[in-house]
Amino acid sequence: MANISNTNKPHSVLFGKYQRQPGRYAGTVTESVYISMRDGVELAAEIVLPKDLPNDQKMPTLLTQTRYWRAMELRRPFSWFLQPEMLNPDFRDFLPFFANHGYAQIIVDVRGTGASTGIWEYPWDENSFKDAYEIVDWIISQPWSNGAVGAHGISYLGTTAELLAACKHPAVKAVLPMFNHPDAYTQIAFPGGIFNYRFVETWGRFDRDLDNNQTPREFGWLGKLFVRGVKPVDADQDRQKLAHAVRDHGQNGDSLSLAQALTFRDEPHPDIGICANDLAVHKYREEIENSNAVSCGWGSWMDAGTADAVLQRFQTYRNNVRGVIGAWEHGGRFNASPYDRTTRPPVPDSYGQWREMLRFFDDYLKRGETVPRFMKELYYYVMGAEEWRLTHQWPPEGITYERWYFAGGNSLTLAIPPEGSGEEKYPVDFEASTGVLNRWWEMGGVENKTVSYPDRKSADKKLLTFTGAPLQEDIEITGHPIVSLYITSTSTDGAFLVYLEDVDPQGSVTYITEGQLRALHRNVSEQKAPVVTAGPYHTYCQADAEEIVPEKTTELIFSLLPTSTLIRKGHRIRIAIAGHDAGTFARIPATGQPVITVAYNRTYASSIDLPVLRITGEKTG
Repeated sequence: MANISNTNKPHSVLFGKYQRQPGRYAGTVTESVYISMRDGVELAAEIVLPKDLPNDQKMPTLLTQTRYWRAMELRRPFSWFLQPEMLNPDFRDFLPFFANHGYAQIIVDVRGTGASTGIWEYPWDENSFKDAYEIVDWIISQPWSNGAVGAHGISYLGTTAELLAACKHPAVKAVLPMFNHPDAYTQIAFPGGIFNYRFVETWGRFDRDLDNNQTPREFGWLGKLFVRGVKPVDADQDRQKLAHAVRDHGQNGDSLSLAQALTFRDEPHPDIGICANDLAVHKYREEIENSNAVSCGWGSWMDAGTADAVLQRFQTYRNNVRGVIGAWEHGGRFNASPYDRTTRPPVPDSYGQWREMLRFFDDYLKRGETVPRFMKELYYYVMGAEEWRLTHQWPPEGITYERWYFAGGNSLTLAIPPEGSGEEKYPVDFEASTGVLNRWWEMGGVENKTVSYPDRKSADKKLLTFTGAPLQEDIEITGHPIVSLYITSTSTDGAFLVYLEDVDPQGSVTYITEGQLRALHRNVSEQKAPVVTAGPYHTYCQADAEEIVPEKTTELIFSLLPTSTLIRKGHRIRIAIAGHDAGTFARIPATGQPVITVAYNRTYASSIDLPVLRITGEKTG
C-alpha cells in the first residue's frame, strides 16, 4: 500500500502528482438539436464545443445521457442577463474545463424525459439502451469527431455511462460511472432487502415534476423563481416539440409504484413484467467484458452503496482499470468524512476531481495504446487519517480479519466466549433513526447539503450496543466488516441493522459504516454471485426466502458496507444493533413491537469480523 499524500489535507490534494499544461481553447459554443431514433423518437441533445475550433480540427467526445434535464431555461427577465449554469457555481466551469482541454461534449435527455419525446417506462429500459448505440453513431458522423467516444455521469447518468460499454460500439473507448448503483436493488432501493421508502418516494416525485416540466421543490424558492423548465432545442421556437414531449411524458412509469410492488429481486412487476435483475448492470457482464471500452468507477464510503459498487466492479471486470473511493456526499461536491467537520471541501477539490477525470479520458481517448490497458489502480481515502492511498489489489496488502465477539456487560472483545448462556434482549425501538442527512438520502446534493451523522451518543440509547475496551494502538479498518448474529425474535420477520462506530475518550460516538438484512432474506446461497462480493451471498430471490420461527435461535450473517477508517489509540470500537431506521426504511413488521434476543456464548457466538491493519509504534497522521 502506497501513500499518495502524507499532507493530511482532506480532498484538497490531487489523487496523484499529475500535472497538466493549460488547455488549448478558451470558451465554448453551444447548440441544441434533436437526434432522430429508429422508431421516430427524437432525443434532445446539447452540443458543447470549444470556441474558435478550426474547421479541420477533430477531437474525442464525452457523452452524458441524463434523466434530469440536459439544460434549463430561465424565466424572463433573468434569461436576459444570466446563464442557467450561474445558478450552480460548483458546475459553472465544468463544461468549459473539458472543452478547454480539447473535448466535444454531448448531453442528451434520455427518451421520455426533458425535451426528448417518447416514454420513460422504467429506469434504463431496453429502448434507452438501444438509443445509446444510435447516439454514438450520430456523434462519430459529425465533422468535429475523431471517432473516439467516452462517457461519464453521476448517479442515474453514471449507469447510462456504464451501460454504454455494454452496447459494444467500437467507437466507445472509455466510460466513467460516478456515484451510481449498477445493482439498484441492493445498493439504494432495497439494501439488505429493506425498502428505502424515503428516497424512492422522493426521487419518484422529483422525476414526475421534471417530466411535467415543473421545477421540483428541491431546487428551492430561488429555483422556482428563476427556472422556467427544461430548455427547448434551438429549432423549436414555437415550443410545439417541447409540448409534444411533455404530453408523451404523461405516460411515464412511476418509480415508487414500481418499487412498492416488489419484495424479491427476481419478482416480475405485475404491470410491466420486468424485475430488479433486469435493471442490474451485471446482466450485461459478458457484453461489457467483450467491449472495446475500459472503465473507471467512482464512489464514496459515505454514499449509499456506491463504494461497494466500485469494489465489485474493480474485482469483477477485467476492463475496469481504475477506481476512486472518497468521502463525499452523492455527487462529490461536499466533504462527508465524519472526522472532518468542515461542511465543504476546499475550492480546489472540484478541479482535483476534474483533473483525475481528464487524466483517465486523456489516457484512453487520446494516448491510446501508449497506456497499459489493463493495469489496475484503486485510489481510496482513509477517513480519520484524512489521506489518499493507492492499491493495485483489493483488499489492500496488510489487511487481515480479526473476530470481535459480543460479550457480557454489553462488551466487545477478542476473547472467545465461554460456555453457558449469555444473551441481551432488545425490544425494537421504531423511533430509532440515523437522521435526515444519512447516506441513504441521495437528494442532499440537490439541496446543497452533505451527509451528516451527528454525535451518536443519544441515538445509541435507543439501540442495543456492544463496546470494546480502549484501543492500545491505532487501528485502520479497510474493507467489508462481516457480522454474525445469533438471534431469536418474537416475530417471523424483521429488519436487522448493524452500525460500526467509534467512541472517543470523551464518550462522543462517530458513525463509520453500517449493514442491514431483512430476516426473510437470511439464507446464504451456494450459487456463484454474478459479481465478486465480500462475505456471504444473499440472492434476495423468492426461492431462497424463509421466515424465521419465533423464539428459535437463527443465525444472520451479512456484510456491512465497506469503509476505510483510522480509529485512534484510546478510542473504543462499538457495534450498535437496531430493528428500524425511522424516516428512511419501511417498517418491518408493519405493526407490533418485536423483541429480539442476541446470544453470545461458545455455541452461539455472535461476532463481527473486522478487516484491520494494526499500526504499531508512532501514530499516523
